[in-house]
Amino acid sequence: MAFEVLMPKWGLTMKTGKIARWNAVEGDSVKAGQPLLEVETDKITNTVEAPADGVLFQIVVPAGGVAPVMSVIGLIAAAGESPERVDGLAAPAAATQASASAAPSGDGPKEEKGIRAMPVARRVAKELNIALSTVRGTGPDGIITEKDVRAAHESAKAAPAASVQPGTEAGSTALGDTVIPMEGIRKLIADNMLASLQGAAQLTVFVEADVTEMALLREAMLARNKKAAEYRLSYNDIIAYAVCRALLKHPVMNSTLREDGIHLHGHVNLGIAVSLENGLIVPNVKNADTFSLEELKEKVRDVAARARKGGLGLEEISGGTFTISNVSMMGVDGFTPILNPPETAILGVGRVVAKAAAYRGQVCIRQMMTLSLTFNHMVTDGGPAMAFLRALADMLENPVTMLS
Repeated sequence: MAFEVLMPKWGLTMKTGKIARWNAVEGDSVKAGQPLLEVETDKITNTVEAPADGVLFQIVVPAGGVAPVMSVIGLIAAAGESPERVDGLAAPAAATQASASAAPSGDGPKEEKGIRAMPVARRVAKELNIALSTVRGTGPDGIITEKDVRAAHESAKAAPAASVQPGTEAGSTALGDTVIPMEGIRKLIADNMLASLQGAAQLTVFVEADVTEMALLREAMLARNKKAAEYRLSYNDIIAYAVCRALLKHPVMNSTLREDGIHLHGHVNLGIAVSLENGLIVPNVKNADTFSLEELKEKVRDVAARARKGGLGLEEISGGTFTISNVSMMGVDGFTPILNPPETAILGVGRVVAKAAAYRGQVCIRQMMTLSLTFNHMVTDGGPAMAFLRALADMLENPVTMLS
């Protein structure tokens, strides 16, 4: 009996995974629980174990290939067994292009087996002389449907002829241009961000907070611990602590939207967006609301440091309930963050900047910060979201209220 190796589903938002590498080749003996391959998502690269003892009979999706979750990516058979082989529908794009370029020229598009399309879509594409590689699939997991092919055909007919510069062909790369392939981590992040916007009614509200008192608190704590050479305290540490306090008072903002309804969580699993060289990852601190400021600070630093080194576990990048994205180090005042599904809200944090502001009837130089909150209007209305953001700003303007 053959055992199927399936593309795992890690998290509610995962739709596809990319095969980073296989640790065995076809014909190798494998043991149940043995690390069989590595799968890369937009968040993490993780190991998939062999589901049974036997021989790796077929690698359905090779290294570099992308496959939908729960699809067959390999077969394990008993020694001497020869089960029916599975068609590989998710071969790497590079392999598809290579085979296409190697194919003899002729009239009309050739059979494009590396592209996932309905049989009727392939037939219509051939009739209309449409290359499937130019069609965007809207079917389940991005599969191309007949409607997609006909839409691409109509679009091509309606499009005006492209202007061509002397010495270049339409669609070609001009001299000096650099083309960055839309693949790997960048492609996965792009797909997830688009899915986030398409799957939630996102609205962003802003508030400018006078965080002079927060800045003074930080200075006082740094001065108190100046003898500890390793002691660090950032504005983000204080904001993270305040966010946890505010979420406890506004629980709908600490929720996730799932198929069976809105889940209000008893504790805060606080996500911190961390910028990497090749993308973005959001590790989270479980039960962040149970820690003191000093404890939370160390927890956040730990997961952020391991995120940059690639040392996170799967449990640390899943199960978040609220996310903070801080761009203050980039010198940016404010922005509209995109939700991290299935979470209800994400907080955007801008820089602290000294500017003239009204304070107790006078114009003074104060430390000001812009906070932005993006929330899912499907889960909650503007009133509760704005009340949470205002409560958070009040805590940062008067840090002593964080203790109440």
